[in-house]
Amino acid sequence: MLNSDHTPFEYDPNRTAMIKPPSNRQFHNRVFFGNSSAARRCFKPPTMAAFQAPSTISSSSSAFLAHNSFTLSSSKLCLPRSKPRVILKCASAPPTETAHKTKVSRNANMAKLQAGYLFPEIARRRSAHMLKYPDAKVISLGIGDTTEPIPDVITSAMAKRSHALSTIDGYSGYGAEQGEKQLRAAITSTYYGDLGIEETDVFVSDGAKCDISRLQMLFGSNVKMAVQDPSYPAYVDSSVIIGQTGQYQKDIEKFGDIEYMRCTPENGFFPDLSTTPKADIIFFCSPNNPTGAVASRDQLTQLVRFARDNGSIIIYDSAYGMYISDDSPKSIFEIPGAKEVAIEVSSFSKYAGFTGVRLGWTVVPKELLFSDGFPVAKDFNRIVCTCFNGASNIAQAGGLACLSPDGLKAMSDVINFYKENTALIVDTFTTLGFNVYGGKNAPYVWVHFPGRSSWDVFAEILEKTHLVTTPGSGFGPGGEGFIRVSSFGHRENVLEACRRLKQFYK
Repeated sequence: MLNSDHTPFEYDPNRTAMIKPPSNRQFHNRVFFGNSSAARRCFKPPTMAAFQAPSTISSSSSAFLAHNSFTLSSSKLCLPRSKPRVILKCASAPPTETAHKTKVSRNANMAKLQAGYLFPEIARRRSAHMLKYPDAKVISLGIGDTTEPIPDVITSAMAKRSHALSTIDGYSGYGAEQGEKQLRAAITSTYYGDLGIEETDVFVSDGAKCDISRLQMLFGSNVKMAVQDPSYPAYVDSSVIIGQTGQYQKDIEKFGDIEYMRCTPENGFFPDLSTTPKADIIFFCSPNNPTGAVASRDQLTQLVRFARDNGSIIIYDSAYGMYISDDSPKSIFEIPGAKEVAIEVSSFSKYAGFTGVRLGWTVVPKELLFSDGFPVAKDFNRIVCTCFNGASNIAQAGGLACLSPDGLKAMSDVINFYKENTALIVDTFTTLGFNVYGGKNAPYVWVHFPGRSSWDVFAEILEKTHLVTTPGSGFGPGGEGFIRVSSFGHRENVLEACRRLKQFYK
């Protein structure tokens, strides 16, 4: 059936009214009113703003309404006297059962993953909490995202490089996939000056997290992986995605074919290597995320010996090395023999506030060889050249400024600021009688809640104090009963968070 202007009426045989759809072609909502045998009366319809959508309206419809403003036609409609029931449907969203399907099978490894990645899940719960309490000041000490401004000595260099791109002489396009020579040399001299690492061993990247996945691609699916438990979840999740693992075992909260090296207060957060089965690849982070524990020189010597004895390769994450204030090693390559068994990944993220800028590096020594004698670095170079066009030239200019004398001092000042925050958080939980770990050589505080579910503690703190933390179980089964509290925050927010915690747990 057509209107006089040849547009179709929406018609439902179970309803008594026909309504001409809005003429705006960007949307076609169908509006039906409940049936009634009562006498009809005609009236001029109000604007859409006057309608109250039912509480059961779908989220997709809510989003649709939120982004479109329109009024109905002013022509008359025949409606029942009874209270109308409004059903809104977006005609552009077809029923699920009629959706087109390809013949491409889903990656079975993706189906193994449990729920979502930890930090987006925390963000989702935080957003839900803010909707529930719109007037609350929510303070986040959860995800390890830096909050303080990047020092001017660094941003000035980035701005200068950015402006140079608008000139003939200063413009540059694709750069070396391995990173600019000057930056590679600066990283080598600053962090590995007397350790036998050469600038050609250094691969500049867009961050340690990205390099973790590139390393997984390098080693492939036919390797057995070991990981600290608890540890940064990207290690395990990337192993699952690449196909190294078995199915998730709900009863023990572990994936099959991964060796979880338990790190607890009782063993000083260092695994008992005498009982650890052989693994091909060992992920090891020091200072550790999430526990904040740092491995001693003796412990890392044990780890290197274990790898050499078993023919393993260590992927050593030193993203928090500059937070170390005692004589603990800042690099795995401080340990004799490590160049034959280890790769090191690191980042400017937590040193210079580059979590958004994105710049890191990976060291693959030329001495590191596969079982057939082929250099690991050559294969990694192929991976990098295939999958990556090099870090941003603007970001690399910032990285070079970071490693200047003024830049190193500026980064040290920012790190000390966060460590002062850490001391405040440690003091708060210690005063309240909790067992507290980490914090001395890392920006994370690991707090024990014996017998409690980590997610329950997370929810309790969020609900009662409007503070976001991170549940320890999100880092592996060894994290159950703990929460991680980050020191990345403005000083006034950290002080307020400590006040709320003291008030709640006093």
